[in-house]
Parts: sequence; C-alpha cells; structure tokens
Amino acid sequence: MEVNIYNLEGAVTSKTKLPKVFETPYRPRIIERAVLAAESARIQPKGPSHSSGRNTTAVYIGRRSRPNSLMNKGIARKPRTKNRPHLVEGTVKGIPGVVGGPRAHPPKPGAIAKEEINKKERILALKSAIGALTNKELVEKRGHNFNKDLTLPVVCVEEVEKISKTKQVLSFLKKLGLDTDIERAKNRKNIRAGKGKARNRKYKRAKSVLFVISKEKLPLQKSARNLEGVDVVALKNLSTRDLCPGGRAARLTVFSKSAIESLDKRFS
Repeated sequence: MEVNIYNLEGAVTSKTKLPKVFETPYRPRIIERAVLAAESARIQPKGPSHSSGRNTTAVYIGRRSRPNSLMNKGIARKPRTKNRPHLVEGTVKGIPGVVGGPRAHPPKPGAIAKEEINKKERILALKSAIGALTNKELVEKRGHNFNKDLTLPVVCVEEVEKISKTKQVLSFLKKLGLDTDIERAKNRKNIRAGKGKARNRKYKRAKSVLFVISKEKLPLQKSARNLEGVDVVALKNLSTRDLCPGGRAARLTVFSKSAIESLDKRFS
C-alpha cells in the first residue's frame, strides 16, 4: 500500500510504500486488553498502615475468672482504656466504629491492581493498532475530523520534527486540513461523572492528532504540546496506549518520513 508524503506546505512531494506491519488485521479485543494492562500498571498502591487507629492502651478482658473482667458490669464488652491524663477511663478505642478507631475495610496496599499480559499479545496488539491507522472508516468512527483526500496514516517530510513554534505547527495542520480536529478537541461538552466535577476536572478532554517522530528531544515535542489533544511520541516509545486512547483504535496519526522508515527495524 502506498501513501503520499506531504511537505510543510501541505503539498504532495512523493509517495512511499508502507511497511508490512500496516497489513496486520484489526483485533479490537486484544487492543482493549493491552490498553487495560498498560493503564493498570500506572495505578499507585494505597492504603493505611496496619497499626493505624490501633495504637492504644485499650484492652478487652471478657473472661469471668480474670481480674478487672468486663463481665456483669452493665456495659458493652469492648476494649476500653485505663485511666490516663488525656483519656477518660473506660473509653472504647482500637476497633472500627469508634472515635479514632481504624476503618473496617480500608484499601489494602498489597492488593494486586496490575493486569498482566503476555509479551506476544502486547506486541500483536501494537501491530494491530498500527494496522488500524489506515482505515478511514475507523478513524472517522472514532470522531476525528480530517480532509478525506488525505492518505492515512499521514506521512510528512522530516522537517516537521524541527518546527520550534506552536503557531508553525498549527499552520502546518491547517494546510493539511487537520486543524478542525483540534477545534473539535477544544469543544468541551462531555461532563465527567462522579466527584471529579468538584476537583477542577469537570469536563473530559478529547484526544486529537498524534505525532510519531524518529527520536526523543526534538523541537516538535515542545512546540506541539500546547495544542489541545495533540501528543508527540518517539517511535521507540510508541505504545498501544498512544494509538488507542481508552482502548478505541484508529487515532488520527501523523508520521515523519524517518519514523515510518524505522518501523520495519522495530518489528523485525
């Protein structure tokens, strides 16, 4: 399959043949599984200390034959404190449901939140996500706005990696007809469900164009990051999470010429 190579003016300069990885069949179930595994790996373990709420002198003496037993006292048989200057004698402490007590079922720091995935499955998911980039129907179904005359994925000259101004990046996208997708990402209408509305994230933020470049620390990474929904990723760091946000494949993607030529090396 051949695609056009566009220059900074949005004109076609030449054509190139896509690497063999773009022929991988579309496998949505494997892609969703790989994205879920990548998202779960970012979860930070949390939970209180096991001794939280239990550092107290309160003891429970319930047997009849023991001294200071709580039996037949007319009070609930619970752990109670001894006489201390800062505590009233007989205050219940150290159990759930009382003032200063531990939580009954708190989050466990040792809980396993990460979902494992086989290496071959993860690589297959990445290949399938790359193969889905050529399908215009899937890209349009995902909600992206783009010029239907473009060949997907969009491949541009290497000079795009050296753009150092945000207005130049926006000008380049306008000439390709991709600026409408950034305007779509700016239009925040989807209100988030839950408590996030009260925590300075009322609206969901949409994803827009993804730039795939040949290596890290190039000027485009800084110049494009301020555009709504736009991400820039080096080819060696490309993952299913970047290509399929939320597990939905076929993100609108722009490759540099050098990045598209290096794809065969990565999957050889």
